[in-house]
Amino acid sequence: MSLESVRAFLGTHAPDIEIIETAESSSTVALAAEAHGVEPAQIAKTICLRVGDQMMLVVAGGTARLDNRKFKDTFGAKGRMLDAEEVVAVTSHPVGGVCPFGLPSPLPIYCDISLKRFDEVVPAAGSTNSAVRIATGRLAELTGASWVDVCQ
Repeated sequence: MSLESVRAFLGTHAPDIEIIETAESSSTVALAAEAHGVEPAQIAKTICLRVGDQMMLVVAGGTARLDNRKFKDTFGAKGRMLDAEEVVAVTSHPVGGVCPFGLPSPLPIYCDISLKRFDEVVPAAGSTNSAVRIATGRLAELTGASWVDVCQ
């Protein structure tokens, strides 16, 4: 129950943050932006990657795209996106609901600077129709994320 793991995480670490569930799917950046009344870039998408044997999450602005050169310069190798089954295995969240909260085991989490232009961002919350509104700095703080510049 991915949504439940996010609910438990937020209940312990940030009880003031409310999970917003929508009747419609918010599984894509466009759908999420429409559902939450924000611009697509303000959606904080979580990308699951493998670099060698290391899995990691990169949280980036909804319209940002990974830049292979910047990524390799930062992490020393090219990142490979995980497939849907691997994403669920590593995060417990389905594609379209992936977020850096409520993970079954710790993963390195990185926030791309593409998020910094917003005071508040909207990441998913463990299901394809849930999200939270959170201050950008608090997202990084709450998840123990490091800031990186790996997107275009």
